[in-house]
Amino acid sequence: MTPTEFQALTGATSDQIADLETFIGRLAEANAVMNLIGPDTLPDVWNRHIWDSAQLLELAPDSRTWADLGAGAGFPGVVLAILLKGRPDAHVWLIDSLGKRCRFLQEVVEGLSLPATVINGRAEEQRLKVDVVTARAVAPMEKLLGYAQPYLQRGAQGLFLKGEKAEAELIEARKVWHFESSLSVSRSDPRGRIVSVRSLRRVHSR
Repeated sequence: MTPTEFQALTGATSDQIADLETFIGRLAEANAVMNLIGPDTLPDVWNRHIWDSAQLLELAPDSRTWADLGAGAGFPGVVLAILLKGRPDAHVWLIDSLGKRCRFLQEVVEGLSLPATVINGRAEEQRLKVDVVTARAVAPMEKLLGYAQPYLQRGAQGLFLKGEKAEAELIEARKVWHFESSLSVSRSDPRGRIVSVRSLRRVHSR
């Protein structure tokens, strides 16, 4: 995928494309020393990472506030913040437990003047009320739902980017959690799935 193809798919502005290209450049530099993403995925960054992240906006077009758990390299959170930039009341919280990743994210947020806040801490310890809680490549669903529990219980919708084992992960997660969920096929990779989750509560053992 090229920037032009991405722009045609998403309706991104020229300024947003420029911000995304700046972000990709900073990511490539940082990746040489921090291993934020697999270096073999950089040649396909527009489809593999940018479009993969951006597609979430189509599933929650009216949502303005997002929390990205285990924000890491900035997927999907930084991409969402770039595409939400300029929208009234839009904000993305980028939460990661590793200081060096947070420093990278903070440099990107400040450099691009993004509507985002970087939090260096554990996702499950934050008490944020947001429209959507999201995560990508963080943990299996059973554990991920534990991280997302505070957000979901405050009314957030969960939108989680998962791989081809999503269905199996949901079966395991239901041994621990009661929740409503639906699956949609990823538009960036037909093997991937986006898991939508609402109304989470823990299964009480007898």
